[in-house]
Amino acid sequence: MSAVEQFTPTVLALTERAVAKVKSLVEEEANDELKLRVFVTGGGCSGFQYGFTFDELADEDDTLIEKDGVTVLVDPLSYQYLEGAQVDYTEGLEGSRFVVSNPNAATTCGCGSSFSI
Repeated sequence: MSAVEQFTPTVLALTERAVAKVKSLVEEEANDELKLRVFVTGGGCSGFQYGFTFDELADEDDTLIEKDGVTVLVDPLSYQYLEGAQVDYTEGLEGSRFVVSNPNAATTCGCGSSFSI
């Protein structure tokens, strides 16, 4: 690892469970071009909320994060809110879902899908 890589902050990290779930969803759709888009929008009970969708194409200004054959897209507006965050996939009593652990969030709601800075 070069010195530059050691000090470059990770925009968004993916857990092994998140990678495995994205891979299985892409396989279900039978479309290897699908990329997971993680984004932040206004709303939710805490001010901002996380969103997840699949896109075939990356926008010119998207940041691409690749891990173990999975590509995640982050748009420039969401980038500032997601820098240093981690995406995981959980299955529990609340159902199964992608969740974001975000060190930038000052508060989060009980459901974990919205936050404030």
